[in-house]
Amino acid sequence: MMIKIARVLHQMRLHKLYLSTVLVYLLMAQSLTVFSQMQNTNLSFSADWISCPGFSAKEYGVYHLRKTFELATKPNSFVVHVSGDQRYRLLVNGTPACFGPARGDLRNWNYETIDLAPFLKSGKNILAVQLWNMGSGAPAAQISYQTAFILQGNSEKEKIANTNTSWKIIKNEGYFPELFPTSRLASYIVGSCDSVDFKKYPIGWEQENFNDQAWKSPIVEPKGRYYNEKRRLVPRSIPMMEEKEEPIVGIVRLEGLASVLLASYPKNGMIQVPANSKVSILFDIKNMTTAFPEINFSKGDGSKVKLTYAESLFDANNLKGNRSQVEGKKIKGYYDVFLPDGGDNRLFRPLWIRTFRYIQFDITTGDEPLILNKLSSVFTAYPFEQKGSFTANDPLLNDIWTVGWRTARLCANETYMDCPYYEQLQYVGDTRIQALISLYVAGDDRLIRNAIEQFHQSQIPDGLTADAYPAGGSKIIPPFSLFWVSMIYDYYRYRDDPKFINKYQVPIEAVLKWFEFQIDSKTHMLGKLGYWNFVDWSFPKQGIPPGGLEGNSSILSLQYVYTLEQAAALFSLSNSQKSAYYLALARKMKKAVFDSCYDQKTGMLADNPDKNSFSQHANIWAILTDCVPSNSQKVLMEKLMANPTLTQTSLYYRFYFTRALKKAGLGNLYVSNLQPWQEMLGLGLSTFPETSSPTVRSDCHAWSASPCYDFLATVCGIDAETAGFKTVSIEPNLGKLSNVSGELPHPKGQIKVSYKKLADQSFSADIELPAGLQGHFIWNGKSIVLKSGKQTLKFPF
Repeated sequence: MMIKIARVLHQMRLHKLYLSTVLVYLLMAQSLTVFSQMQNTNLSFSADWISCPGFSAKEYGVYHLRKTFELATKPNSFVVHVSGDQRYRLLVNGTPACFGPARGDLRNWNYETIDLAPFLKSGKNILAVQLWNMGSGAPAAQISYQTAFILQGNSEKEKIANTNTSWKIIKNEGYFPELFPTSRLASYIVGSCDSVDFKKYPIGWEQENFNDQAWKSPIVEPKGRYYNEKRRLVPRSIPMMEEKEEPIVGIVRLEGLASVLLASYPKNGMIQVPANSKVSILFDIKNMTTAFPEINFSKGDGSKVKLTYAESLFDANNLKGNRSQVEGKKIKGYYDVFLPDGGDNRLFRPLWIRTFRYIQFDITTGDEPLILNKLSSVFTAYPFEQKGSFTANDPLLNDIWTVGWRTARLCANETYMDCPYYEQLQYVGDTRIQALISLYVAGDDRLIRNAIEQFHQSQIPDGLTADAYPAGGSKIIPPFSLFWVSMIYDYYRYRDDPKFINKYQVPIEAVLKWFEFQIDSKTHMLGKLGYWNFVDWSFPKQGIPPGGLEGNSSILSLQYVYTLEQAAALFSLSNSQKSAYYLALARKMKKAVFDSCYDQKTGMLADNPDKNSFSQHANIWAILTDCVPSNSQKVLMEKLMANPTLTQTSLYYRFYFTRALKKAGLGNLYVSNLQPWQEMLGLGLSTFPETSSPTVRSDCHAWSASPCYDFLATVCGIDAETAGFKTVSIEPNLGKLSNVSGELPHPKGQIKVSYKKLADQSFSADIELPAGLQGHFIWNGKSIVLKSGKQTLKFPF
């Protein structure tokens, strides 16, 4: 099968640089399955880290490497371990084989393991590598030592391919970084874009017949005194990213080119731009994407092509408005530039993914016309497979589900990302919500474990985690360290994996002990914490609530209580004494917060002991931690919803708002509180943004996709009844809905539910649990045993 795919790939060559993306991805996916079977952290690398002589190994540069070797016969297997700094793309006999490394830090530098046999043949074989370092323009998430590449054969037969001075290397003088100013719009800490001059590009560098005689022998990075001294190599723990080719279509504005020239686009996929002309073509692909644009072009000597990428267009007041509106708006965003050399079938593909709904081609031609042979992009994201589903009789919810899942997908790559257009950073606060969406919709926990481990790797000596990681120059947001513990607790609830969870007991204690040291001896609330105590953008001072700077914040104190109670559950089986200690400390702090901050006049919890500020946030935590008695929580929640003078929760904190709504017994109101998402859809958004503000920066922010979790966890009511999801609890909150179906992937199989309100004002529930799973169905305070298999229940509504 592998040989057949490889043969088809060679027959379907689309251009000189890359082959059909879809087929290549199939080949890569099969070849890379070997890495999951070879998780060996003690692998000894005898191969060398190699780099290009004559250039700074820490500055911007794009390099190409080649290794030629002979094989007597086509091998059945040829396993190698490969990595690069900062990024690499490996091709074998002209076919893309691997892209990496998955992002990490110097103490945890990932390598990929791949079987190259499907790409190899008897006789001469070529390994070709594109390697690059973005230097000062590198993304904030990219940690680096210096430019280098390493490839290590898995056994004696593969060592012929090991990196050493027998390889050849050259710097591609056609690449230049496309840097951006530091204005708010252009503060793209995703890194610089690309400027490529194809007259200086070594065309065909990856092909067997390319003449590399003038290339240099690489220099070898000194190994140092200790193994893995500069980069501690560890096996990649996540799969390769999904790649799927998609056309670039949807011309919505054209300037400087007669429309007749585009009449056949995209039918024949070709656009010819005349000589000595200036053209602007704006595409709206309708749905946001994260992709590698691939522009196949010919001719055009003397031309310049600029590709600008944007989530939305901007009006004269620098506002986005309706995202589908084009009239009177202009594009602003980051961009790539390439200069054609006049040759045929050239390919421009950026080094890193671009995020866009709108893409504009600004083209200036010289004395030769430019032919755009094919405009396409290769969608890429973490390979989540949608195994969960949700449908309801209200089309609004179905649309929210679709857009929410698209949002979650675009915010997941080699790590979770807060937003794919701007920062591309894995923040703890965002990631907790993203992880739950992943579990509920995809049932895939690999990226979650990766995130938990990476936040642990970021811990500083006093115990706190970085706010985002991997990242250079990370900040500290103490509440996010608490949410990291909450992430481990979530994993504990939904996965029976004690070995993984127990690994973090000491790191959890370090986080909690840091906060314990910050308790004010007078108020017994958290005192002055230092750092950036971000809670929610609803608070005007950089998201910091009252008391967040000077101390004695009820919000921060109760979040600590919330985390202490979760930690007590985590330690309950392995360390009952520690568990009891955390519960006792939580009780003491709850009482202190209530005594200092509860306002008898309003019947609500204030943000601080001065009682001069009130928010939904403080009272949400009061409900979630039982700081206020359980018999008062319903009334308190109703007050929060009815009082617009309170500081309101943003899209981010609506996740915790919903947790409190359910706990107060008001889960049936969830469906009627989805107005923010309805308004976002009305603005033509194809993904959900960071905030609902008219000046919103990010149009795709994963924390706003929380309905994908709550449609299953709250509306359908599916949740873990016991740790490890060993039993299930199902307690629906249908609100105004009359017909709802949902499906959730469980480690033992699919959980399926279907609810209907019947004509006789009764309610029916069809439940199907996978073999080996049992639980309870809860309705109006009654609990009914659920068994494996199908069952139908009927109740008075």
